Amino acid sequence: MSNSREDKDVTVAFLGPLNSYSHEATKLTFPESRWRLEPTKTIQEVFDRVQSGQAGYGVVPFENSTYGTVSFTLDGLADRAGAYADILVCDEVYLDVHHFLLGRRPPPQQSSSSSPQSEPPKRTPLYPLQHIRRVYSHPQALGQTARFLAKHLPHAETVEVSSTSRGAALAAEDPEGASAAVAGESAGRAAGLDVLAMWIEDMEENATRFFVLRRKGGDEREGKGEQEQEERGPAAAARGEDGDDGGPYNEGRYKSLVSFTVPHRRPGALADVLDCFRARGVNLTSINSVPSFTAPFQYLFFVEFEGSRLDDPDGRVRGVLEDLGRAAERWRWLGSWRNRKPVR
Repeated sequence: MSNSREDKDVTVAFLGPLNSYSHEATKLTFPESRWRLEPTKTIQEVFDRVQSGQAGYGVVPFENSTYGTVSFTLDGLADRAGAYADILVCDEVYLDVHHFLLGRRPPPQQSSSSSPQSEPPKRTPLYPLQHIRRVYSHPQALGQTARFLAKHLPHAETVEVSSTSRGAALAAEDPEGASAAVAGESAGRAAGLDVLAMWIEDMEENATRFFVLRRKGGDEREGKGEQEQEERGPAAAARGEDGDDGGPYNEGRYKSLVSFTVPHRRPGALADVLDCFRARGVNLTSINSVPSFTAPFQYLFFVEFEGSRLDDPDGRVRGVLEDLGRAAERWRWLGSWRNRKPVR
């Protein structure tokens, strides 16, 4: 079993700065007491560090239950320039996301009529917001709180920045107190901001899924193989934990991701590829696409499905990949990992 010193030798890159949602998600899988966590300024930099070997793992946001996929992560997985040929997804992290409106309290004459309640209501301003002229946040967070902003801050400009915690830092730098941020409570605490409204996300069950990235043939501590780290997750493999529930094999315990292109001029080409999964009885969990850059309005598709290439006792996943090789124009396997989706 590996010890803390060995884990501390492994860098985990994540989209920073500190106190961002990505930082919170990273700590769920890689406790700071055991791993060296390093923030980056962009999602692309996470991919760069993992591919180059500067980081053993990387954590990037993939999709939000309210606002959909994160385009910068899809761009990295698309790898249209061939810069990330060795990167695989080896685990996932789900984080419940609750947004706060953070800023400076209004001048006393605006806020004297009422004071915050002992148990403040959700999605309701705790103070008048007429003094707020701009709101900083990541595009995803702004999208997830669009209704609140439209209702309570129609007069304010929304400014997109690289992360929610960066937005909090910018709001804190405003000497006039006319700026606010949509971010997590910990980011506001670190920036010294007041809570102006809590839990302002449009949907109550608002969660973001993050992918854990690793490099093919990368760090394999204590002789643990690629299959072990990808199936159980990097942290569990490093700790020597089984990570299995002891029940019968169920492909729903695992997920895999592939990308592919199809000949766009051939009628039914996409349907032919998707039929590879149906014919083998493999359930799809998500489908996404991005422009392929090979020609205008031609696309690279991503399909996530239940099952694992590395634990495939009945050969269904192997069969799907063989069929995919015949039906798709080109395809790439992007990893298998343990299904971490919470049961609600």
